[in-house]
Amino acid sequence: MNDARPREHFRHCPRCAAALPEAGRPNAIECAACGFLYFFNPTVATAAFVRRADGRCLFIRRGREPGLGLLAPPGGFVDGGETAEIAVAREIREEVGLGLADVAFLCSQVNDYRYHGVNYPVLDLFFTARALSTEAIAQPGEVAGLEWLDPLGVDPRSMAFPSMQAALRALQAKDGAGTRASA
Repeated sequence: MNDARPREHFRHCPRCAAALPEAGRPNAIECAACGFLYFFNPTVATAAFVRRADGRCLFIRRGREPGLGLLAPPGGFVDGGETAEIAVAREIREEVGLGLADVAFLCSQVNDYRYHGVNYPVLDLFFTARALSTEAIAQPGEVAGLEWLDPLGVDPRSMAFPSMQAALRALQAKDGAGTRASA
């Protein structure tokens, strides 16, 4: 069951324990015995391209799989009861110890997050933000390193996930358009 979708890990109904049919909707559990219906909707994650005064953005080197050692904007999963803006501020505070200002939505991208043999569908929400300080501290085990880079000089292929590659391209297009407009 390598890289199976969440539905493929359930053989019995979580409510009544009746055997589930092998075939069925790939994103739902449907129990014929008790009528239980559960949808595996995407998990939501947030990340931000955090800038300092010179325009460079903070990139982390991922400290664990998936994407070990690759670049990523800091961020993480949204907890129940959080807005995306609260989640991105919390995740960045936890991951790199920075406070944020001027948080603005950049784009959303779909992602498949492979973790312990399960391929989770994720909706990644990307933001831009300004760092309140530049004294970032890597969270051990989560972050292998920190780099302040000019986002226009970062190769999207160096990013950990295709969703991050697309978000970086969106940021580069926005930054490039701003550079051309000011020239």
